Amino acid sequence: MATIVGAITTSHIPLIGKAIARGWQNEPAWKPFFDAYKPVHDWLRTARPDVVVVVYNDHGLNFFLNSMPTFAIGAAAQYHNGDEGWGLPVVPPFPGDVDLSWHVIDSVVADEFDITTCQEMLVDHAFTVPMALLWPGAGSRPVRTVPIAVNHVQYPLPSPARCYKFGRAIGRALEAFDADVRVLVVATGGLSHQLDGTRAGFINRKFDLMCLDKIVRDPEAITRYSTRELVRESGAQGVELLTWLVMRGAVGGDVVARHCSYHVPISNTAAAVMILEKNCPTFAEAV
Repeated sequence: MATIVGAITTSHIPLIGKAIARGWQNEPAWKPFFDAYKPVHDWLRTARPDVVVVVYNDHGLNFFLNSMPTFAIGAAAQYHNGDEGWGLPVVPPFPGDVDLSWHVIDSVVADEFDITTCQEMLVDHAFTVPMALLWPGAGSRPVRTVPIAVNHVQYPLPSPARCYKFGRAIGRALEAFDADVRVLVVATGGLSHQLDGTRAGFINRKFDLMCLDKIVRDPEAITRYSTRELVRESGAQGVELLTWLVMRGAVGGDVVARHCSYHVPISNTAAAVMILEKNCPTFAEAV
């Protein structure tokens, strides 16, 4: 049966992709951010995932306001990138895992989640930047992927509680997959930020640190917020925390944070990276 080896959360802003493309990793303004991923690279060499389920939010490359699914799952043999207008280079395609994708789709529909199935799917910076952070190197494609997009743009958005339940359904699907594969769940986005309006530049460090703690020890505490309350506390784009709740539901059970870094600011965004492992005794052992 499939094994969920753990999860990683990471920010995904376009400027990170620009810094990677221009080789700014050791520049003083960027070095602390990129250094936080070195323990992630070490952990991945030990975890050895075969497949990565990437939970992210599309920013208009594949879906737009005229057609915005609440939840969409890719079921393609490969996933192409495209020009989003950020000045990022278009990167080579990512291999998919068609069998696992269809298994997850069948399972979550049977679990009464109505999702959009995408047999063709463009993946944007919310997918490509995290993959470049986790597996640096031009064209590095060591794992197969299953993209899962969550609506963060067009209201009404799914509630935090709904996203957590969706993640639980994904977790049940992964654990029931009849193949000897090691699965990593990656959630991308956040943390607090707002890019427009009177609160442009808004960052809520206190709320972010609370979420970093609760996502490990008590994720259901975050599910008690409404979507509007998330916007109030984390900014209009801070609702990307919803992808973290999908991930946490998928991993399920008790987890431990093996690594956590919080960095402010990167492009007016509170950036964070975290490694979660299943079935470990206590959060304190990771500190």
